[in-house]
Amino acid sequence: MKETHAEGASSRPNIILIMADDMGFSDIGCYGSEIQTPNLNGMAARGVRFTQLYNCARCCPTRASLLTGLYPHQAGIGHMVGDYGIPEYQGYLRDDCVTIAEALKAGGYQTYMSGKWHVGGSYDPLAPETWNPGERGHPTPRQRGFDHYYGTLDGAGSYFHPHAMLEDDTIIHPEGADTGDFYYTDAISDRAVGMIDDATKHDDPFFMYVAYTAPHWPLQALPEDIARYEGRYRKGGWDALRTARHEEMKGLGLVSKKWDISPRDEEAPPWQEVDAKDWEDVRMAVYAAQIDRMDRGIGRILDKLRELDLEDNTLVMFLADNGGCAEFLQEDGWSQRYATQTPDGKPITTGNIEGVRPGGPDTFMSYDLPWANASNAPFRLYKHWVHEGGISTPFIVQWPAVIEEPRIEHGVSHVVDFMATCLDAAGVPYPETYEGRAITPLEGESLVPALEDEGWEREQPLFWEHEGNRAVRDGRWKLVSKYPGDWELYDMVRDRTELKDLSGVNQPQVDAMVARYRAWAARCGVRDWPVEPRR
Repeated sequence: MKETHAEGASSRPNIILIMADDMGFSDIGCYGSEIQTPNLNGMAARGVRFTQLYNCARCCPTRASLLTGLYPHQAGIGHMVGDYGIPEYQGYLRDDCVTIAEALKAGGYQTYMSGKWHVGGSYDPLAPETWNPGERGHPTPRQRGFDHYYGTLDGAGSYFHPHAMLEDDTIIHPEGADTGDFYYTDAISDRAVGMIDDATKHDDPFFMYVAYTAPHWPLQALPEDIARYEGRYRKGGWDALRTARHEEMKGLGLVSKKWDISPRDEEAPPWQEVDAKDWEDVRMAVYAAQIDRMDRGIGRILDKLRELDLEDNTLVMFLADNGGCAEFLQEDGWSQRYATQTPDGKPITTGNIEGVRPGGPDTFMSYDLPWANASNAPFRLYKHWVHEGGISTPFIVQWPAVIEEPRIEHGVSHVVDFMATCLDAAGVPYPETYEGRAITPLEGESLVPALEDEGWEREQPLFWEHEGNRAVRDGRWKLVSKYPGDWELYDMVRDRTELKDLSGVNQPQVDAMVARYRAWAARCGVRDWPVEPRR
């Protein structure tokens, strides 16, 4: 077994954590997709693919858990970024937690971030002049341990003309956004590459967090990227796509052949009954183009590591913050929160309006439930919910100095494990106090043994709660509830697609797991949904 920094402090690794936004389990090539992702596929060919890495079902709760090694409520983001006047639901990172950047910086690391923050309170996208980053309730990346930052503080927005961005501590209007020469995914990649160059000017190792907004709505991509996929989804649509991806995943050994694919969502019509096939095809083509462009940016980051001879001892991790998103946008009220016209005064058409071509800066669409159902194949449900379609993410790890042979890891893991993993790899202890404040004890478990192929198995169960949707994963068993429904019980060894509810025939297992859930919820400050704000 190769030596890691956990065993010897002479070779502390660089660490790069890359996250996609609103991307389903089967949306990249090495997890069964037809979308061209050669750079992520290359990471998988050199590293470890995890099949049961879980997120927290929604963007900011996942980011809070990932960055702190705690559950979202413990980190202050039990729901989203709105402030309910309750510490567990204050909408920004609490002072009794530390971020990976803060912990590693104390251990001698340089720290960089490029991309979406979304753990620092709420902002009005239509009134950036009212923003107050850095004031109480609106902590910035630089205030939470990052030496340098470039990106967006809010949860979403235009890829071509973001409403406001931050560079270190200064609000900026990105160059090229008014002239059509800006695309946010490329900007995130550009800055990440530049940050690696900057890091090499110093002797200390670096930690970098690259948080893409792709492929989160709105559907906006470069024309040449859309052209690579347009027409590909017209024959067979989402029905053929779900089947093809499921078969590919079974062939790759990512899912068991004994797990039946979940049925098409009852709200998704059969493809043969769809009239607007050309319009539906281009919606999925734009979504694919967004992932394709992100993969190319990741390729440039990996190329920079090779160019600087840093690849061997750089731990690179890739995942998504939640499952595919079924939100319909205008009709769900989302697009009304964002810009109504382009910088040159052209009106932005909002909502999934049949016949309006998506992809350009003057549209604001989503790819909608039927395509999200394909993104999450073979699982069911979506972002927001804690059934497998909402919380399962592809997770790829590359670390040539440690990972001797590429393989697939089926052990159960969670974004809460990332803090422990980074600190273990770096040989940095988790603090009991930080800047004079007591820090909540770590919840996650290190994945370094899994990377070293030591037969890793997690010791503690995992828990979820988001908008009343609840779950417990303990070994082979998963207890889950879709709000406001009853508890369901699944044997994940035999039925990870959650088709055979065993709650009616195994009441002792249900009772035991419900008791563990209630104890966890009380310990972490989980409130009954809907939560009543105190302010």
